Amino acid sequence: MALAKQPERLDAALAELKRHGSKTGLAGMARYAIPSDHAFGVPMRQIQALAKQLGRDHDLAQALWSSGWYEARTLAAYVDDPAQVTATQMDRWCRDFDNWAICDTVCFALFDRTPHAWTKVARWASSRDEYVKRAAFALLWGLTVHDKTSDDAPFRRGLVLIERAAADDRVYVKKAVDMALRAIGKRNRALCTAAMNTATVLSTSSDKTAQWIGRHALRELVNRRT
Repeated sequence: MALAKQPERLDAALAELKRHGSKTGLAGMARYAIPSDHAFGVPMRQIQALAKQLGRDHDLAQALWSSGWYEARTLAAYVDDPAQVTATQMDRWCRDFDNWAICDTVCFALFDRTPHAWTKVARWASSRDEYVKRAAFALLWGLTVHDKTSDDAPFRRGLVLIERAAADDRVYVKKAVDMALRAIGKRNRALCTAAMNTATVLSTSSDKTAQWIGRHALRELVNRRT
């Protein structure tokens, strides 16, 4: 439906993305383990500049996502309206994640501003899918920055989810769990103490992945406290 509503704007946006693409950009994507077989090789700054020109447009975002192009999906995260994003849309897009970059961009630029964000953190954290599970902790990470109204309670619940997921040794899950733990500790002094307590528990775990997360987080959080 969105494609039918937005043919001209979609075609213009795709043409602009293609114009800024390059082989150098594609090679750079490959170096960062971002699939480039359905991409143009556009720098992020160009995508963000185009998003500012386009403004918020929920229907266009749906069309861009449905196109399947990597940069179009990145652009969709910046032009979609968080207030119009539904829980169903979040699940649908999340199932399409096939690399860490699109996962993190969508979570940081869009999903963490929606009214469904905390619900999805809790639900996705137990997923067996690597990128869906990463999305839970990328979203939690983003909420530490963009949620200006919540008290400490949901972040403390996030620490429980972090402890449960800390033994998952899949690289893209492990790194997101680590970043979420450190980000919670940076939100305020009370959460820094809580995050350090979680990190201490993890650092003494018999599981090597949990140990790595705990020790890595402790190094940063201890320095922050001093």
